Amino acid sequence: MSDALVLGVVRQAIETAIIISLPMLAVGLIVGVLISILQTVTSIQDNILSFIPRAAAIFVVFAFTFPWMLRVVTGFAAALIRRLPDLVR
Repeated sequence: MSDALVLGVVRQAIETAIIISLPMLAVGLIVGVLISILQTVTSIQDNILSFIPRAAAIFVVFAFTFPWMLRVVTGFAAALIRRLPDLVR
């Protein structure tokens, strides 16, 4: 197994992980900033007020994007299994 092949597989795995997590991270960031602005404007400093909406938004995005995420991970795994003879050599 060559170094280039290993680096290619690792790079692909990292890219897949980033692509999968990006929607949830982006929504968490946006909701967190909006709640922080709301807390600053209203002078309400409550930890629950920042945690619950962010967690709910991330859960909703996860629920909507789960089929897509499953297709991406399944595609990556299938491609990895198809390349298994090359990886074993």
